[in-house]
Amino acid sequence: MQFQDTFKHKGMRRQLIDELKKDERITNSAIFDAFYEIPRHFFLDRAFLEQAYSNKAFQIGAGQTISHPITVAFQSQMLEIKRGDRVLEIGTGSGFQTCILCQMGAKVYSIERQKELFLKVKKIMDHFRFNPKLQFGDGYKGMPIDAPFDKIIVTCGAPEVPQTLIDQLKVGGIMIIPVGEGGEQIMKRIIKKTETELDVQEFGTFKFVPMLERTAK
Repeated sequence: MQFQDTFKHKGMRRQLIDELKKDERITNSAIFDAFYEIPRHFFLDRAFLEQAYSNKAFQIGAGQTISHPITVAFQSQMLEIKRGDRVLEIGTGSGFQTCILCQMGAKVYSIERQKELFLKVKKIMDHFRFNPKLQFGDGYKGMPIDAPFDKIIVTCGAPEVPQTLIDQLKVGGIMIIPVGEGGEQIMKRIIKKTETELDVQEFGTFKFVPMLERTAK
């Protein structure tokens, strides 16, 4: 895997960031900084090189996709990341969202069910010298040994909100999760007010690959 970042790529990133800034929902400047520091084309097949900085999703293998940049930015915005936050990510995928969170100063714990993607991501993390805790396994189970977490982000469409993940969220913590079966999901922002009380807000429809069955391959 080769990592080359040219003036052309940097110019394309600036154009993408200018596009993201037009979305009034994205207000955290640290997100734009992270998008500049983390070259998206590193996470895509060379065939997509010219399109890497368009606001599109692309196949990354194993039937999975890298999310639209605006979706990555929006989920990052809703997480309200503070430096040092312990963040559980369900669905490492390409590792792009993982790197954005690391660049923003989060301590990331990330689970991937697809072995092919899990093995690829380690090389990318080594390149950026990030040190998230990566785990191959079942996202529905979370990482109970490392819980509780300040924030939880789910990057695949869940049929429902897994109670196991709610249990691993700190009181006062935030979970961002797209919920729904079929082609579209509702983006939900869940704040854990107490051990038994949740504040749930909805933020429109998005399209994610489904959260896979509760077994790892």
